[in-house]
Amino acid sequence: MNVKFENVSKVQGLLTVSLEKADYQGNVDKALKDAKKKVNMPGFRPGMVPMALVQKMYGKQIKADEINKLLQDKVFSYIKDNKINMLGEPLPNEEKEAGMSIDDDDQTFYFDIALAPEFDVQIGKDDTITYYQIKVTPEMVDNQVKAYAQQNGKYEQVDEYQAGDMIKGRLVELNMDGSLNEAGIVVEGAAMMPDYIKDDAQKALFAAAKKGAEIKFNPSVAYQGNDIEMASLLNRKKEEVAGIKCDFSYTIQDITRFVPAELNQEVFDRVFGKDAVKDEKEFRTKVEESLTAGFAPDCDYRFLLDVRKYLMEKVGKLEYADELLRRIMNSNAEGKTVDDESFARSLEELSWHLIQEKLVEANGIKVEDEDVKNMAREATRAQFAQYGMMNIPDEMLDNYSKEMLKKRETVDGLVNRAVETKLSAALKSQVKLKNKKVTVEEFNKLFETK
Repeated sequence: MNVKFENVSKVQGLLTVSLEKADYQGNVDKALKDAKKKVNMPGFRPGMVPMALVQKMYGKQIKADEINKLLQDKVFSYIKDNKINMLGEPLPNEEKEAGMSIDDDDQTFYFDIALAPEFDVQIGKDDTITYYQIKVTPEMVDNQVKAYAQQNGKYEQVDEYQAGDMIKGRLVELNMDGSLNEAGIVVEGAAMMPDYIKDDAQKALFAAAKKGAEIKFNPSVAYQGNDIEMASLLNRKKEEVAGIKCDFSYTIQDITRFVPAELNQEVFDRVFGKDAVKDEKEFRTKVEESLTAGFAPDCDYRFLLDVRKYLMEKVGKLEYADELLRRIMNSNAEGKTVDDESFARSLEELSWHLIQEKLVEANGIKVEDEDVKNMAREATRAQFAQYGMMNIPDEMLDNYSKEMLKKRETVDGLVNRAVETKLSAALKSQVKLKNKKVTVEEFNKLFETK
């Protein structure tokens, strides 16, 4: 066997693999013997089919399979051992392989190899990159404090209705003259929130109503003929309420109000942990710090996008074996053809990937198992934080993060995030940062496509 590599250009190579019969025949003979044991043919006992028949039936296919296995092994071993910086995968050079036959004893195969372009990337204090920091405003702190008060609030029974309360009572159908309809609809424990009544005049009937009060109102007018809302209130099917236009009597039995929690030590401990803060001032400071920390990953992500743009302009357009890369992409496109726009985007992504690889290598960045586990914990912590749950026990974080790590695609995403986090930290210490504080709205506009 002989394997040879030659550069066709700076960005493309040709790998030639020459096989003699002795290189593959042993594997073919073994595979034929294994096949012989499994072949079933009328007139022969299992495993007793003559080798000549097995050779005639399966010889060519087995030879092709064994040669292919040998090629796969030797081609990728050669590429790895000789540190060939390959893009994509080797593709057969069909023009050079034209006229080859599986019947030939000696076989020569040719593979086109796309090579990564050679380039250098330097970054340091002579390079200035803007780092956008999102300003945490007093209003944002106020809103988050209110959110914590809501999340830790509770329901209470009250005697007088006010907007936002839920009421429960006895609902009775009336005749058109306002008298009790003896055969009409009666709903015990009918629950409703007058805030959702669409008609203002009907909604006003419930204003400041007290427990035990009897209110006459018209559901059809109140909900402007919405059959779904009427059916829900009257505990009937939708088609059964379409013709109901009369008034109803509603006797209020219960009024339930949601009351936000007071900002006390119990709430402080529940949000940030036991005795982490002692009073409302410290609580607000801690809320501001947590909001700032929550924005940090977004700011780092924006920073990396700006580094990408800056370095791609600094490095310039990289040279590729365009025709070969198109063939590689088309071979992976499952019968589709990659159009010019998609091809250009792929080259742009490839260029940044190669630049990023050099930066990762230059900074000695490595992602260990512990980094991935920590990233999973932080991702889990962020998910809980969205619901105002800040003080999550370590055991719960570990259990949730372990579930995340069971999915291969999730692990890949966490590895990428870990790489980006470490790279962002490294680059921020190397370049000259131009810090710029912006509002959330200004920050979001940075991502709008121009």
